[in-house]
Amino acid sequence: MKHDDATSLFGLVPGVDVGRVFADRRQLYDAGVHRQLQAGICGTKQHGAQSIVVSGGYEDDEDHGDVIIYTGQGGRDPGTGQQVKDQALTLGNAALVTSLTTGVPVRVVRSLNGHQRKSRPSGYRYDGLFRVEDYWSDSGRSGHLVWRYRLVQLARVGGAITPQPPAPAEPVGRTTLTRVESKVQRIVRSTSVADFVKRVHDFTCQVCGLRLPTPTGAYAEAAHVRGLGRPHNGPDVPANVLCLCPNHHTLFDFGMLSIDDDLMVTDVTTGDPLGRLASNKAHEIGLEYLAYHRTHHSRGWVHEAGSASGPDVDG
Repeated sequence: MKHDDATSLFGLVPGVDVGRVFADRRQLYDAGVHRQLQAGICGTKQHGAQSIVVSGGYEDDEDHGDVIIYTGQGGRDPGTGQQVKDQALTLGNAALVTSLTTGVPVRVVRSLNGHQRKSRPSGYRYDGLFRVEDYWSDSGRSGHLVWRYRLVQLARVGGAITPQPPAPAEPVGRTTLTRVESKVQRIVRSTSVADFVKRVHDFTCQVCGLRLPTPTGAYAEAAHVRGLGRPHNGPDVPANVLCLCPNHHTLFDFGMLSIDDDLMVTDVTTGDPLGRLASNKAHEIGLEYLAYHRTHHSRGWVHEAGSASGPDVDG
């Protein structure tokens, strides 16, 4: 297979069925499924991650089948599997963040040695496409900082997964719409909670004070401080919600804003204070949720010139 063919870089690999088992890394590489012979993440910060290998090599990995809590690369002792130093948000770790921002899915390969419950005793299985839905920093079991990613398997329609192009392209679209019946599980968010928080703050961003008028009324977004769903399991209550403009909602979700207990907002990339979060007596923000966000989303961020972790084996 030509590895410089753009169609082999992202999404499904032509001619390779999901579920196919490979004997070793060389076969994965030759098929274009995972184009790294050692590293567990294949990709770049610029374009995103093409594929990952879930091998059980990292002590903080969690494999729930259609949801994977994946630990980034770096800082692991290949002999013991334990973390011996902090990870950096560079190389493959940065590539997975890019995949989150672009929405381009990532191929997932599971090591059957690392997951005996997956039915086969050895080799690697290509398990299709997953989308990166969240990332954060955490203290691993060994006490070192690790980067973690929540990947969710893409739903199949008609027995197949629709591939996504590696770069933005103008869609053809459809003049006639069709409906497909499907069953999904999702977290049901309380619209009354979001509406309450936004109305208390008059649809004004608590970080910058921007209020966006529209023909149907002002627009703002409700941002959960501690994320809902696995693994954060934050509550859908007003104390865990902020009223933000779209820009600061995005920055907050990516951990680029940190809010102290005194409600001082800091730009994580520069360390500069941006002022105090606007408050209202009718809406008390839970300090425990702010502390969780600081711990899991804001620490460990490194500048472009920061040090990078060394090569990794079997991510």
